[in-house]
Amino acid sequence: MAYTFQVAVDCADPHGLADWWAEALGWQVEPSDEAFIRKMVDAGYATDADTTTHHGVLVWREGQAINHPEGSAPRMLFQLVPEAKTVKNRMHLDIRVGEEHIEQEVARLTAAGARELHRGRQGPHWWVTMADPEGNEFCVS
Repeated sequence: MAYTFQVAVDCADPHGLADWWAEALGWQVEPSDEAFIRKMVDAGYATDADTTTHHGVLVWREGQAINHPEGSAPRMLFQLVPEAKTVKNRMHLDIRVGEEHIEQEVARLTAAGARELHRGRQGPHWWVTMADPEGNEFCVS
């Protein structure tokens, strides 16, 4: 049996990082269902402490997801964790833009808050390794 998956990213600010990655990838932030959240709080399944507001909208405090606008890629879930990132990721995302667009994309992402970490080459192929605003590594290739 084959399974589907979502990519989960541990972070300190799930809503801020979801906004950043949605912009970086041209994706959309999954809309919040405020009525459902209120219903869960009213029924006692959650408390007000489990919620917050983000851009004036009631949201779950501990997580936010983003989606490809056409649904053609796995969902990404950003989830709150208490500890900070301390070591290199064992797994990372590669944003494939095509070699002719790498420099332009690196400049755009840097202006949006990413950091360039290093550049790599393997044969005729090259890429730039970067870090998002919370230090999670990713490549632009």
